[in-house]
Amino acid sequence: MTTAPQRLFIGGAWTEPDHGHYEVINPATEQAVGLAPEASREQVYAAAAAAREAFPAWSRSRPEDRAAILDRAADLMHRDFAANAALARAESGATTGTARSMQVAVGAARFRRYAKGALEPVEEAISPQINEAGPMGRAGVFGAVAVRQPVGVVTCITSYNNPWANPAGKVAPALAMGNTVVVKPAPQDPLSVYRMAEALAEAGVPPGVVNVVTGSGPEAGEAAVDSPDVDMVSFTGSTSVGQRIAEVCGRGMKRQLMELGGKGAAVVLDDADLDAAVAGIGTTFSFYSGQICTAPTRVLVQRGSQDALIEKLVAYAGRLAVGDPAAPGTVVGPVISAAHRDRIESYVELGRKEGARVVTGGERPSHLDRGFYVAPTLLADCTNDMRVVREEIFGPVVVVVPFDDEEEGIALANDSDYGLIDYVWSGDVARAFRVARQLRAGGVGVNTIGRNMEAPFGGFKRSGVGRDVGSYALHAYSELQALVWPG
Repeated sequence: MTTAPQRLFIGGAWTEPDHGHYEVINPATEQAVGLAPEASREQVYAAAAAAREAFPAWSRSRPEDRAAILDRAADLMHRDFAANAALARAESGATTGTARSMQVAVGAARFRRYAKGALEPVEEAISPQINEAGPMGRAGVFGAVAVRQPVGVVTCITSYNNPWANPAGKVAPALAMGNTVVVKPAPQDPLSVYRMAEALAEAGVPPGVVNVVTGSGPEAGEAAVDSPDVDMVSFTGSTSVGQRIAEVCGRGMKRQLMELGGKGAAVVLDDADLDAAVAGIGTTFSFYSGQICTAPTRVLVQRGSQDALIEKLVAYAGRLAVGDPAAPGTVVGPVISAAHRDRIESYVELGRKEGARVVTGGERPSHLDRGFYVAPTLLADCTNDMRVVREEIFGPVVVVVPFDDEEEGIALANDSDYGLIDYVWSGDVARAFRVARQLRAGGVGVNTIGRNMEAPFGGFKRSGVGRDVGSYALHAYSELQALVWPG
């Protein structure tokens, strides 16, 4: 599929880009999906200025009006569901099932969730305090209330691994709280975000409240961060880029929400249901070809269960259909680009040199003559000092490290720069929770890779700053103001 050349969305107007267009490539076919606009730095600044101008009216709008717009936008995303999913699949390489259920459907659901979120109370009463007379004034009983206020203009820089759910998880709660936004999508698959902007515009979002700018290089993203009109940056992506963004934000005292890299530890204890553990760990092979920061890529298994677990993981990988994401039955599609495929392959080769044993995978699928494919790969005989164990690969590659006792397993899990989501599998639920509480990660799945979508999401250490999802996202896009009065 191909689409007409896309224009930028600035101040409610569809705007021709100053620097022309660049091709968005289908990772499965290596053909162009469409042309995305190359914004100039000046155009990004104009988008931020438009958001600044729109902020006073939007921040003072009735929550019911904001909720109605978000609800209508979700309706429009569902109205065009088939076309939206086809575009998401084409530009991201996700399978049809993933594009439909985990990208477009989740994106629309997040707009629906934050339509309700716009109506959540923003005031929280604080217990009265009795003050004696003193330098601060006369004696009295002082009441107080904490009020959540919108931050202002929020730049949302989104990741390529989910061009619907990730932007929706930023834009919808930010708008619900009364902020205005500048969205800078990942360069690999930005076209879906423009479809989201179209839905919001048709739903009645006022000009300047939502702006979308894109570029194939760093210029647009840098401008979206350093613009003096921007009050907050919400970023999902690599830790290295997040650090550079944080440095700029620090100079301007801009608020940050950072969801960064992960190297999720899957701690498999000797009493675990190995079939359940394999089903969870195996999602690294299958779900979006391992291009997900929450994947359980670092398997720490108690030594007595290691051989059986490896055998089951090899069998699991062997059952996965790798190929055209549009074809029925395909489970593993391509990774996002040729450059990323080469990066993943270089890590597998590095693992070999470090002494790891490639149990399955490790080479390109032989039956595919085009597309950026990586076969599901399992590396065994790994040690915790190997780079393939310590660094985020972001592909369908699982590494296995054995341990002897529970304390060693916990220590290995925590010996990481990352701490986004870890996992524990054990037949003893009390034991599993005991281990989970000792893991230094923002979330821990106990005998599951499932998520509660009202629970806080974010990372310890180099995996991020702040929390979102559920009501926590509304809090992330707000400032607390204290109002105090004498009783």
